[in-house]
Amino acid sequence: MDAGTDPPRAAQHPDAPREAGTGAALAELAGLLPEGALVTDPDVLEAHRGDRAHFSTPGVPAALVRARGTEDVSAVLRVAARHRVPVVPQAARTGLAGGANAVDGCVLLSVERMNRILDIDTVDQVAVVEAGVVNAEFSRAVARHGLFYPPDPSSWEMSTLGGNAATNAGGLCCVKYGVTGDFVRGMTVVLAGGEVLHTGRRTAKGVAGYDLTHLFVGSEGTLGVITELVLALRPAAGTPLTAVGFFPTTAAACAAVSDYMADGTRPSLLELMDRPIIDVVSSYRDLGFPPDAGAVLIAQSDRGDLAPGDLKRFAAAAERCGGDTLVSGDPAEAEMLLAARRLVGTAMESVGSYLADDVCVPRGRLAELVEGVAAIAERHGVRIPCVAHAGDGNLHPHVMFDPADEEEAARAHRAFGAVMDLGLDLGGTITGEHGVGSLKRDWLAKELGPVGLRVHRDVKRALDPYNILNPGKVVDLPG
Repeated sequence: MDAGTDPPRAAQHPDAPREAGTGAALAELAGLLPEGALVTDPDVLEAHRGDRAHFSTPGVPAALVRARGTEDVSAVLRVAARHRVPVVPQAARTGLAGGANAVDGCVLLSVERMNRILDIDTVDQVAVVEAGVVNAEFSRAVARHGLFYPPDPSSWEMSTLGGNAATNAGGLCCVKYGVTGDFVRGMTVVLAGGEVLHTGRRTAKGVAGYDLTHLFVGSEGTLGVITELVLALRPAAGTPLTAVGFFPTTAAACAAVSDYMADGTRPSLLELMDRPIIDVVSSYRDLGFPPDAGAVLIAQSDRGDLAPGDLKRFAAAAERCGGDTLVSGDPAEAEMLLAARRLVGTAMESVGSYLADDVCVPRGRLAELVEGVAAIAERHGVRIPCVAHAGDGNLHPHVMFDPADEEEAARAHRAFGAVMDLGLDLGGTITGEHGVGSLKRDWLAKELGPVGLRVHRDVKRALDPYNILNPGKVVDLPG
């Protein structure tokens, strides 16, 4: 992508409808949907037209539909396909890549009110949920049955399971347990023409046919709209033991990550905060971290009687890399440490606009990425505080900027792109868990290469021939 271009806007596709088609579609939907489901109030539309991506300008929607079941979603897509009206699926809109941003003249299709937990099966350790169930509420519900749902994005108190699946969201526990897609066994998804597809199964094993379930995981609403999910669960983990390590530099903390995990240790959590991000969070809420700490690593083990040994090895690795470690036996203190990590997004919002990058590299190259980001920040004259799921090599640089300062915003945009280029150069990816949306679409083409991009477009055309599902996101179809 040309670093000097304007930030991407969710523009209308050549095959998108004209105003008359949109008007006819809305009139038809008004007669099909339950009372109150179709909303055209300008103030409501304004409040729903974008997610949390600060550098991806949303378009202007024509309407919002608050779906209450798969039938509503199917009705919307049948009408939208007939009139060639674009549809942008939404839930909690906590995304950071513009994936839920409106395109001009679209219908915003919200599944947020589809929030029922339909079944928790303690024998087969699976659950069936609607797409609008909030992650944290679901996690607490299965915990009451002695079960555990590991994927826990930092937005887990707000983000929905459908949105998590649509972006293949990660979280703090991914280093041991994996991302959302590792727990999705099946789903109900509504296709672009309104047909309802059931994929996957409830069984622990099953290899019949193509893996359509995971075709839709991470597709960001561009291939279909997820309405229900079959999710795998695990037995409840042991009470975790937590340690915090303080390091003179971020590079030293990264070295400790490689050292600690080289022996096969798999902590249940290993999170990195650099000094600039510590300062941002500390200004929002006092953490009690040492003022001279250059970086912090938070490690956790949930292996019961084996946890003390895991954290002893962590402390030894930290010491070899110049760090000092404290192990907390107090659950309340441990929760405070995790709360500090989860506060990063909220604290960043309180200090202004930022671009949340999401580069993931092999763990052994994390230090190179961190040092490279620091150099990019200096070169472009911007601040880039960093936090990371360090055990995954997944760094979240936050490129800060003043949107009222056009020159600074342009520098921030160039720095954002330079970070993604660096991640690719180090053998990584432009997104470990946030998704592509509209914000990273041009860099995705670089990561995929020409053959990969063609295959993506072929799949999109096969499932959405009129390009009405979240057009302009992930991959764009040429006119």
